Formats: sequence, C-alpha cells, structure tokens
Amino acid sequence: MTEIYLNGDFVLESEAKISVYDHGLLYGDGVFEGIRAYSKRIFKLKEHVDRLYESANTISLNIPMSKDEFAKKIVETCRRNNMVDGYIRVVVSRGVGDLGLSPFRCKKPTVIIIAKSIKLYSNENGLKLITTSVRRNPPQCLSPNIKSLNYLNNILGRIEAHQRNADEALFLDIDGYVSEASADNVFYVKEGLITTPPTATNLKGITRATVLEIAKKLGYDTRVSHFILSDIHNADEVFLTGTAAEIEPVVEIDSKKIGDGKPGKITMRIKEEYKKLVNSTGTPIYD
Repeated sequence: MTEIYLNGDFVLESEAKISVYDHGLLYGDGVFEGIRAYSKRIFKLKEHVDRLYESANTISLNIPMSKDEFAKKIVETCRRNNMVDGYIRVVVSRGVGDLGLSPFRCKKPTVIIIAKSIKLYSNENGLKLITTSVRRNPPQCLSPNIKSLNYLNNILGRIEAHQRNADEALFLDIDGYVSEASADNVFYVKEGLITTPPTATNLKGITRATVLEIAKKLGYDTRVSHFILSDIHNADEVFLTGTAAEIEPVVEIDSKKIGDGKPGKITMRIKEEYKKLVNSTGTPIYD
C-alpha cells in the first residue's frame, strides 16, 4: 500500500488525512508540483523544487524545511514506495486555520508528498483539442507562474472540452493570443520553425524548457512569441508538453485537421529524444 509523506511522518494512504479547516481545502491557498520518475531516477528534481519554492515565496508561504531537505524527503517517499517509474505530487498548503479568509491565522503549513502513477490521455493517435470560451487568468490578476492549488480556471476549460468530446482545452489569453492547454504548454511547427508562447502569460514549464533545449540540439529553429488562433489552425504540427503529459501530439483543433491529421515527424523525433533523456538522467532514488 502507498505510503504518503504528511507533515513529517510517513502514513499509509488510507490513513493520510488533513483537517477540514486546512486553507488548502477551504480556499485553494497553497502550491504544488508534479514531478516524474523514470528508470529509478527523478527527472529535473532540483528544477521542480526550485519552482515550488518560487511559487511559495510569491504567495508569502514559508515552507518549513530547506530545499535540500525537501528534495531528500521526495527521494525517500519514492524509495518507500519502491518506485521505478511514476509520478510524484508535492503539495504545500497554508495549513490549518479557521473559517475566515485570513492566511495569518494558519500557524503551520501542511506538507504532502505522494508517489504513485498517472496517465493523462488515452488517445495514442494524437489529441483532439477545442478552443475553450474560458480565458486564461490574466497576469494582472494572478501570476501564471504560481502553481496554485486553485485550478478552477483550468478545470472549467477541461469541462468544456469534455462536453465537446475533445481530449483537451486550448486557452486564449485576455488579449486573444494562444496561451496554453488546461495542464500543458503548447507548441506549433510551421515550415520547420518551432514556436511556443512566452512565459510572462503562461506557466514556466520545465518540460517546455527541456523541449526547447532538445529542439536546438537537433538543429531546429525555435521561437518564443505570441501567436493567434489562425497560426495554430494552419500549423504543420502541434504538440503539448507537461510533466505528467510528457509530449503529446495534437492532430485536430476546433474540428480542423492539423497537417495531415497524424502526429508530426518533428514532434515524434523530439518525443523520442525526450524519452531517451528522461530515462538516462536524474536524481537516483536508490543508492
């Protein structure tokens, strides 16, 4: 049975409980990270821990251990669950308070580490997307680089995608530029040029950054730029990136076929190189 790290102790999954007064539950007040393990290694552990602490710092949430200590607890959680390949969810909430909104009545953050498995998409022939009517939260209201526990904006888009028989929702930002999917960054390919939106209005995806590095090493031209819906509708290839999703080709958006309607060659080449990288690098789980 899965062991969960919860506030300094390891408890069985069936016994892992938090208070109904936890502000992560009551208000979504907290941050999280999703991390992957491959072949007994944790991929980009430092980068994920760094991003967790940046999110926490942005919302004035003090994590009660150092980055090195946190990384060691993540490794230990994986080890206790005999992880070879899997998914790690790290959660830090504001902690137990009262029914009021004030975060200052929460005396101690709640820290949770879960090491298990995950599979986001079941369509192996490429994803079908719709452009959701829900706009991405603008940075004037909420920084896109806080991985907040409040994912309602994302969930509303995913609900609409489900209602319209699509695998995923594509968001536009408040100015009408293509933003990202509900849980992934987005890329498109046109005449060999690979383009992705800037992170000023989208999450600083760790998989996104890795893909840009891989693409450059493979000799592809890359560009970080705003673009509009017609650009992506007329792309040769489209793909999504994310820690849980990894690299997923997109074959249709808004009932429009992308390219020849099959996963693109550049997408699949990058996906192959990504697979090699994640299975050969990372922080060892076992000595």
